[in-house]
Amino acid sequence: MKIGVLALQGDFIEHEHMLARLGAEPIEVRLPRDLEGLDGLIMPGGESTTFGKLAKQFGLVEPLRAFAQSGRPMWGTCAGLIFLAKDVGRNQVTLGLMDVKVKRNAFGRQIDSFTCDLNIPDLADGPFPGVFIRAPIIESVGQTVQVLCTLDDGTIVAARQDNLLATSFHPELTHDSRMHALFLRACKRGSLSCEL
Repeated sequence: MKIGVLALQGDFIEHEHMLARLGAEPIEVRLPRDLEGLDGLIMPGGESTTFGKLAKQFGLVEPLRAFAQSGRPMWGTCAGLIFLAKDVGRNQVTLGLMDVKVKRNAFGRQIDSFTCDLNIPDLADGPFPGVFIRAPIIESVGQTVQVLCTLDDGTIVAARQDNLLATSFHPELTHDSRMHALFLRACKRGSLSCEL
């Protein structure tokens, strides 16, 4: 199974290592032609404004939208969530695909990064280690968006809409492969709808 990882900037290599560990073939995506033949796509953490600028420069914005519209699973982590969102509260290039309102850097600066246990109903074997680094939050969701995980105070940190998955946290920076395994199962089926 071939899974693309947007490799314009950010922690794409960590996602690649996790995918390879699970037996998938990671493909670095930098140009539109790199999207051909992929079963799914991950947009990593990094700097969302840089993603937008580089995606526009390399002619990737419309091909990425078309990829999502083809129904293949697409997952955004941290900055990737921002890049997926329709509303980021400011003027910057995004894909505008997911009906969520996002607040960037919601927890503060790099020094305010933290980890906590997350209860994600679709993951067996206990809590998932959430790593939050200058993380966004999802402030509100549209009617067709399913909230998958919140912090204890109700803050939304994971959601799904059709074939789109978004997490505020960084599963690739842990030793826990359950989120990636869940995404790969969805890619194998060609749909997120039955599992997340």
